[in-house]
Amino acid sequence: MPNSSSITQFLLLALADTRELQLLTFWLFLGIYLAAILGNGLIITAIACDHRLHNPMYFFLLNLTFLDLGCISTTVPKAVANSLWDTRAISYMGCAVQLFFFLFLITAEYCLLTVMAYDRYLAICKPLHYGTLLSSRACVHMAAAAWGTGFLYALMHTANTFSLPLCHGNAVDQFFCEIPQILRLSCSDSYFREVELLLVSACLVFGCFIFIVLSYVEIFRAVLRIPSEQGRHKAFSTCLPHLILVSLFISTGMFANLKPPSTSSPYLDLVVSFLYSVVPPAVNPLIYSMRNQELKDALKKMIQSFIPLQK
Repeated sequence: MPNSSSITQFLLLALADTRELQLLTFWLFLGIYLAAILGNGLIITAIACDHRLHNPMYFFLLNLTFLDLGCISTTVPKAVANSLWDTRAISYMGCAVQLFFFLFLITAEYCLLTVMAYDRYLAICKPLHYGTLLSSRACVHMAAAAWGTGFLYALMHTANTFSLPLCHGNAVDQFFCEIPQILRLSCSDSYFREVELLLVSACLVFGCFIFIVLSYVEIFRAVLRIPSEQGRHKAFSTCLPHLILVSLFISTGMFANLKPPSTSSPYLDLVVSFLYSVVPPAVNPLIYSMRNQELKDALKKMIQSFIPLQK
């Protein structure tokens, strides 16, 4: 039986059995990746160029966009290359690096979504204190805390995962390196260490989740007290994109990590992981631009100023 010292590479899940389906998968993943780059890139450019969008809400959205780009760039390009070149291999170090950056970015994104819930809470429930409580320095500190939490969380889990001896082969039943799949290859009795890390993860996940839920309970109570229908509509329109994004992120992530092992199958795991790792970065620009008139106006202005240069 191979052990971790003899493993130089892992074999990722083959996304298709025939060459035709591999090429179809290649174009599908490539199209999603290019759409994510285009959509997030437009939002980054619009926020950076339009001074009307230089406020806390769009500062956090800018951070979220960078995290989305990083998250999808960590997993999808390798899947695209594997489908194109008909290979499954990823080096041992490449797998560790991919796992670290994926955990880092997706955890930071979850923490940032929590910060954005707090931003919406202050904007709607405490509008008179909004500018004071969310000064430029406070925004930078909260964003840095989200990024820092993601970094420490990823470092802890990556170090734990790749310190375990592996003796059950090197086939990872996923299109990218994921902790549950790598732990299945372990032959070490590391129960207590895994329980400790699971408790840390649970505290982070449920702590953020409870904070988001409480924030939106207060937001909805405040919105329902707004006398004008137009005011309620405007308040809901600023919260709805964030709420949709949080719901998608949490539901798919929790299902991926909490589903019973008896229901697990490679293709079910693939679909769930695709939903929480690829879909949110690709649809976030659409979610935020559809309901946000300020962002739509900024994007329209930017595109109109760019088109004449091509004539």
